Amino acid sequence: MIDFVRNVRLWFAPEEVREEGRTPDYRFSLANERTFLAWLRTALALIGGGFAVDQFLPHLRWAWRVGLALALLAAGVLCSLRAINHWVRCERAMRRGEDLPTSRFPALLSVLVAVVAVVMVGVVLAGRAG
Repeated sequence: MIDFVRNVRLWFAPEEVREEGRTPDYRFSLANERTFLAWLRTALALIGGGFAVDQFLPHLRWAWRVGLALALLAAGVLCSLRAINHWVRCERAMRRGEDLPTSRFPALLSVLVAVVAVVMVGVVLAGRAG
């Protein structure tokens, strides 16, 4: 938990990351940044999907529409927070010469998106039947 708190502080003070270990090959730092940006694009897509569900499915019962929209919005928020946390953890590991950190978050996010997609398939099929 203490390491997580330190990482949160480093989100807003990335220059402090440079104080640890040695500077890695810049290509690795740039690859880490591209991964960060990919996570942000995913977060934006999830947030956009949440708003789309809320705005473009007015015929859907309120509870279903809001539930699906909130699930996608929450996934977007978690994904954006995970992006910066992962960037800091990887940058610190590279500077220390350690293995890159592992995470269950990609699997969790994939399962959440799959569940929402299955529900959306049901919504589409129910809409065609009705």
